[in-house]
Amino acid sequence: MSFFKKIFSKEKKESLDKGLEKSKSSFFTKLSKAVAGKSKVDDHVLDNLEEVLVSSDVGVETTLKIIDRIEARVAKDKYLGTEELNIILRDEIAGLLSETNLGNDTDFNIPQNKKPYVIMVVGVNGVGKTTTIGKLASQFKKKGLKVVLGASDTFRAAAIDQLQVWADRVEVPLIRQEMGSDPASVAFDTLSSAVSQNADVVIIDTAGRLHNKVNLMNELTKIKRVMQKVVNNAPNEVLLVLDGSTGQNAFQQAKQFTLATEVSSLAVTKLDGTAKGGVVIGISDQFQIPVKYIGVGEGIDDLQVFNKNEFIDSFFK
Repeated sequence: MSFFKKIFSKEKKESLDKGLEKSKSSFFTKLSKAVAGKSKVDDHVLDNLEEVLVSSDVGVETTLKIIDRIEARVAKDKYLGTEELNIILRDEIAGLLSETNLGNDTDFNIPQNKKPYVIMVVGVNGVGKTTTIGKLASQFKKKGLKVVLGASDTFRAAAIDQLQVWADRVEVPLIRQEMGSDPASVAFDTLSSAVSQNADVVIIDTAGRLHNKVNLMNELTKIKRVMQKVVNNAPNEVLLVLDGSTGQNAFQQAKQFTLATEVSSLAVTKLDGTAKGGVVIGISDQFQIPVKYIGVGEGIDDLQVFNKNEFIDSFFK
């Protein structure tokens, strides 16, 4: 039994398997059709495979990388049978993720030398941002950490109220002001409160508006600048939440937010309800930003730390 098998619980693994079922089923149905009647991996099979990967939301650039890797294997080994294609695909995708993604954690860890550890969460409305914050708070609290939330998405009253519901459910404090308040002011109050309470983790929600990238950039920059008056170098992490079920639209959102602010980690949600799980592979490859969390169900424990070994194992199981 591998090290990862030992520390990745049976319950988490079952949840991951179930969460990726639709993506896996769709992918391998397409793959079976792509190699039907073929015994050898040739140009025709590779063309079909390229189409399978693109239609599975892996993304064009990442697909071409995978195809290039397989072509190199075919040229080197002279002959590869289609029955070996699953193994080759698994190897090459694993290799790609190893180059671009940390993805080896299995637990909700934060650096011990940074207190409070400040996470600023960004993402458009509807991607599961508030839910991700609530589930993160729950996981950190289970580890015995003191968590404080900040409702800096003051553009929508619903965003503040939804975060309050999660704060009450997890039983952690939420710092909030009225709708329309200055988001940076809320962030300042949150960090000030967290420092006074000797909190371990602060999670700041922000507005998810992309209609004007300049406004978004200015707002996020201001929040950062104000937070640094309380905690040096805050935020320690900028977490972008993406809805995996939107497929290629998630790529566009990642592109917009990485232009607007320095995103340091990603959370890909709603993978259980979609056949577009391949988006995790493409996004982690193309943006060179580690996918840190994935959402594989609606339960409070169904936000998992992304582990590339386990993800690939479940996908190719």
